[in-house]
Amino acid sequence: MTSDRRASWLKGVLDLLVLASLTAGENYGYEIVKDLAESGLGQIKGGTLYPVLNRLEEAGLVSAEFRVTERGPGRRYYQLTDQGRQTLAEQGGLWLSFDESVRAALVKGGVQTPRPADSHEGEIR
Repeated sequence: MTSDRRASWLKGVLDLLVLASLTAGENYGYEIVKDLAESGLGQIKGGTLYPVLNRLEEAGLVSAEFRVTERGPGRRYYQLTDQGRQTLAEQGGLWLSFDESVRAALVKGGVQTPRPADSHEGEIR
């Protein structure tokens, strides 16, 4: 049940996390997945990531460009737009405020922050 909740929480904030992963510059799907996994968010499947990227592109928050590669298949590179940066700043601030409220309520309820060895990385499909 824990992993089911974690997946639900992650899906609720995945748009913001993808936008945040693009602040350092353009990137393609596989590298975005690696960046998010390295942040401790677990493995995000392409079937979850690509609909998010498409939705962000349709909303004008990211732009995309397909590039042919010398070896292997071509890649679609994503980059934040000015609107995406603005949305990240606004919605990211709201998320951080929400996170503080949740943390305060949990601490008040006696919940302790787990040690790193106690955390479990979930898999999002």
